[in-house]
Amino acid sequence: MPSVPASPVDFDLRLVRYFTVVAEHGNFHRAAAALHIAQPSLSRQIKRLEERLGVRLLDRTTQGSRLTEAGQAFLPRAEALLHSAAQAAADARAAAVPGTVTIGYVGGLIVTAAVRELRGRHPDAEVRTRHLDWRDVRPALLEHRVDAVIAREPFPTDQLRVTILYDEPRVLLVPTTHRLAGKQSIRLADFADEPLVRYADAAYDAFWRIDPRPDGRPAPDGPLVETPADKLESVADGRALALAPAGGGNSTVRRDLTAIPVEGIEPCKVVIVTRARERSHLVTAFRESARSSSHRLRF
Repeated sequence: MPSVPASPVDFDLRLVRYFTVVAEHGNFHRAAAALHIAQPSLSRQIKRLEERLGVRLLDRTTQGSRLTEAGQAFLPRAEALLHSAAQAAADARAAAVPGTVTIGYVGGLIVTAAVRELRGRHPDAEVRTRHLDWRDVRPALLEHRVDAVIAREPFPTDQLRVTILYDEPRVLLVPTTHRLAGKQSIRLADFADEPLVRYADAAYDAFWRIDPRPDGRPAPDGPLVETPADKLESVADGRALALAPAGGGNSTVRRDLTAIPVEGIEPCKVVIVTRARERSHLVTAFRESARSSSHRLRF
């Protein structure tokens, strides 16, 4: 094997991918099956990559294969190289015109005005909409199921770009028979000892239960809910109360619930969310449309 690489920067990405798959499986046979190629062919391709690098990346063992020190050093760089190539391809496709863009939205937020404005400014583009559960905002963006989302914080924002559109007050959902029903407004002290429905996501739960309370006390626990319908049922059944966005339309779908404005607590923020490295001109245009029509995004 030559001691100097034949071409230090002339990487064949297919060979790099083959190497990462073998490293993942630790076995040429299993890696070949995953790649849907013959094992002898895979072995030859790995040898070609090693010859280009001038180092041995993998040692065969009786149990399969293992990374050499050079292979261990090369693996994270190889994975980063493949990721960068995929991102470059995605950026190039996103910059194509007229293109397609999918706008996500959650809860009772309305995107009609912003979407209509985007279609008017880019009549040749295909503009789609998709309703999302609040838990799906980040996954849907990173998996390219949507390109922008109108949502309410909090949610995980790693690898995302978040632009605040406006603040939205919070209300307390109570049964119409509750002692607070009919109040024009209330404060946290008025319901501080009553249980509020819980959520599985820690940050979401902390925000929507104000947990801990300003004085450091934990919020009383209510039942754990998975869906908006479960939340409303728990409140209507008298098992707990629930904080909600003022524009969420939570109480309008059930006549046995009422929403009371809560004063003196932090509002929730309505935001537009995109991928941090997004380059699509349509996403940029939608961000501008959402800002200009933010007063029409409310329920």
